[in-house]
This record gives sequence, C-alpha cells and structure tokens, in this order.
Amino acid sequence: MSTPAESPHPELVTPTLLRNWPLPGGGSSKEDRGSVLVIGGARKTPGAALLAGLAALRAGAGRLSLGVAESAAIQLAIALPESGVVGLAETAAGSVRGDGVGALAGTLQKAAAVLVGPGLDNEEEATRLLRELLRLEAEVNGPDEDDGAASDGGDTSPPTMVLDAYALGCLPPMVDELFPWAGRLILTPNTKEAGILLGRDVKDLTSDVAEIAAKFQAVVTCQGVIAAPDGRLWEITTGYGGLGTSGSGDVLAGAIAGLKARGTTPAQAACWGTHLHAAAGDRLASRLGSLGYLARELADELPPLMMELDT
Repeated sequence: MSTPAESPHPELVTPTLLRNWPLPGGGSSKEDRGSVLVIGGARKTPGAALLAGLAALRAGAGRLSLGVAESAAIQLAIALPESGVVGLAETAAGSVRGDGVGALAGTLQKAAAVLVGPGLDNEEEATRLLRELLRLEAEVNGPDEDDGAASDGGDTSPPTMVLDAYALGCLPPMVDELFPWAGRLILTPNTKEAGILLGRDVKDLTSDVAEIAAKFQAVVTCQGVIAAPDGRLWEITTGYGGLGTSGSGDVLAGAIAGLKARGTTPAQAACWGTHLHAAAGDRLASRLGSLGYLARELADELPPLMMELDT
C-alpha cells in the first residue's frame, strides 16, 4: 500500500487497507510488544494519564509506566495495577514540574514509545519538561551508554515521542530544538491545537495537517486526517460526534503509543490508532446511543476490533 507523496488527495483508511498493512504479531512475551511511558497526570487531572495508559495496554503494549504528579501516584497505581508508577515533583498547585522528569531517566531508556501530555496543565512547566526530556535522551542515547541499564529486549533505539494536549501548545517556539526527534515524532492535536501549531486558524484541514507534519517533521493525526512529513496523506472513513467527549483524545494518544511500542512505523500507528478509536466510537454508538458513552469505554473496544481486522 502506498500513497504518492505528491498526491493532494488522502488515501482512505478502510478495513481492507489495514488488513494489507498488518500489525506486528504478539511475540512470545510482553518484552516483544514494547514498553510505553506516559508522562502527565497533574494533581487535578490524573485520569487523563490513566485513560492513556489503559488504551496503550488495550492496544497491545507489553509494559506500561506512568510518570505523574507525586500527589496522584499512589491512587493511579491502585487504579491501574498493571502499570508501574513514578511520582514526579510538582508545583504548589499540583502541576508536574518540568525539572522533575530526571526521575524517569531509567524508564525512558527502556521505553519504545513515550507519550507526553495527558493531564499536564501548565504550559511553562510542559515546555521545561520537553526540554529536559531532550537533554535526558541525549545523555541516555549518547556514546556512553554502557551503564548496565539496557532495555529489557536489548533494543537501545531511541523511543518514538507522542505529544498530546499541553505538550503541543509549547512546540512552536521549540521548533528548532526538535530535530533530535525528527522522523520519530507523532502529534495528536485537535483543531484548536492545530491552530496553535500553525500560528493561525485551521482553514483547510487536509492541507493544514500536511503543513504541520512538514513543519515539525512529524506524523500528525487531527480530526481523522493523518499526514506524514514526506507528504503522504490518509483520511479515516468512520467515526461520529460522540467521540467529542472528555478523555477521548487521551485514549487516542494512548492507543497510538501502544501500537507504536509493538513495532509499527509512526504512520502505521497513527492510521491504525485513529481508525480503531473512531470505530470504537461507532460500536459504542450503535450499542449505547450516539452521545453519552464514556472515553474509558472506547479502550475496551480496541482488542476485539484489532482481532476482527486480523482475520
């Protein structure tokens, strides 16, 4: 399957396309399906990190770690016992402090995908956090790697970075600092966040998403349109208004991170994750009604949808 880079028309993401673009198999152990690290979860918004982490596991990731505000860490560890949880330093208001992510250095080294944003609530601290992650990653993946902390599966490749919510709003002034993540960056903006990334209102979704992908050298998924930095475009063919509910974007970002951890390319993770998220909404709408289903219920639909597309 391919879409010519010069084509202005998105390729439609259909079940047939996805069956011809299969996900990696499950392997023989959780190490074969990769680790996801979710960084977010301020004191007031810990549920966003929980939803993203749950979706990553439902999408098939082998391991999950959450880096969240220290005051929320114990509660999240109890609510999602399948995850490892690291409490991060926080401000007096309960926002995750950007300079506190050093506590995640070892976890970062083992991660196949790092999702930053769900539940962050302070743009200034989010900016510091991203800059600190860039610094930490340079240390972890620099020439002096033999500190005995190799990843579980022996893979020392740097992780794919998935950025959502407050981690998106601070990107425009950082655009020249993001080159270490070029080619392994996935952005999941809504239309408002897309406007922030562009510096103007969204006018034509397809061309604007493609512009963001080129500007940040990232795969971008926004409102069912997916763009790769090389010009390829896709469009989801399903999904209804009920997806516009609190926490839905956290589930989408988590699903994409989980799929990427399994060994997909960034574009494949975005196309599959966006389709699965929309199809889960369709399934819940048919069963519960077009409005009123919950974001947490979307994650539970992911395994059967993947199984159906694997046949």
